[in-house]
Amino acid sequence: MAPGQPVVVRPGGTLAARLPAYPWDTLAPAAQAARAHPGGIVDLSVGTPVDPVPAAVQAALAAAANSPGYPTTAGTAALRAAAAGWLSRRHGVTIEPYAILPVIGTKEFIAWLPTLLGCGPGDIVSYPELAYPTYDAGARLAGARPVASDGLTAFGPERVRLAWLNSPSNPTGRVLPAEHLRKVVGWARERGTVVASDECYIELGWEATPLSVLHPDICGGSHAGLLAVHSLSKRSNLAGYRAGFVAGDPSLVAELLEVRKHAGMMVPAPVQAAMAAALSDDAHAQEQRARYAARRARLRPALETAGWVVHDSEAGLYLWAAHPDLDCWGSVGRLAELGILAAPGDFYGPTGVRHVRVALTATDERIDAAVSRLAAVAGRAADPA
Repeated sequence: MAPGQPVVVRPGGTLAARLPAYPWDTLAPAAQAARAHPGGIVDLSVGTPVDPVPAAVQAALAAAANSPGYPTTAGTAALRAAAAGWLSRRHGVTIEPYAILPVIGTKEFIAWLPTLLGCGPGDIVSYPELAYPTYDAGARLAGARPVASDGLTAFGPERVRLAWLNSPSNPTGRVLPAEHLRKVVGWARERGTVVASDECYIELGWEATPLSVLHPDICGGSHAGLLAVHSLSKRSNLAGYRAGFVAGDPSLVAELLEVRKHAGMMVPAPVQAAMAAALSDDAHAQEQRARYAARRARLRPALETAGWVVHDSEAGLYLWAAHPDLDCWGSVGRLAELGILAAPGDFYGPTGVRHVRVALTATDERIDAAVSRLAAVAGRAADPA
């Protein structure tokens, strides 16, 4: 079910009743069909890392394993300094460590940010028309009004309490131009809107260079009203560690910290140590980026030769592909016949109905299997006899 669709009231409590059915559950029949392929399934439906956690990060986690006391909600000084150093070194963002807060995976933070900011009935939470479903879910959990819109003028005099950006985009891989980001920041500041920028794929630019909303060229050197969300899941293969952080407006970060203290939202101490090690080392991230680049270089032309057209996909871990003869579920079915599982575009909004999202997060062996199967399809199309 796509973001913005009517909520289906189900048993299980008031919060569950606010939410649509979990969309990935509807992929079960296609997954079953893909698993039946003689060569096994190539699961490209989700962006979960498959490569090893860097050895230095594992060592840091193990060294901090004897942590019997409660961790600090604000994050250790070492972690906050490492995050600030990474933002400066890699993304040209100057920020004080006290304006950084670790979170228990960025999906958790995205889902609960409207609630943590006090959004409720009558408040608008906006997000892109094609978007990760958790932006919509977070607004619903808070009892706020979710609105999918790419236009700044769509709201008229209505006040938007929280506006989500996502660049590079999940699912499309689109990178928002600097001029657009500047316009959003200016628009939001005129209206007292908090801008939260989901930048989890910022280090994976292929055909464009993503900029953080906290970059001085975007925000004019002031982080007022701005939050940037960063994950170590993609950069450092730490999805299993639930490791991320938010940075930005010091007053907003202080407010979030206060609420998270009361709610007991603490990142485990060994994970904080692992995060500090990961953020202090760029070499492993470059190695991982090279792996994804190589997989992308094989998979994209294979899809295109087999009949799909790749749109956007300038950055990130996905190929946003459409087949001229199929809607998104038709593409899911066609690929499942080849043992390849992709995500239908309508998971991310109604305008994704012609596309599928194809992830790069599979082993080299599985990517090669997908390429081989797609090549066979292309060969049959070229020689139908």
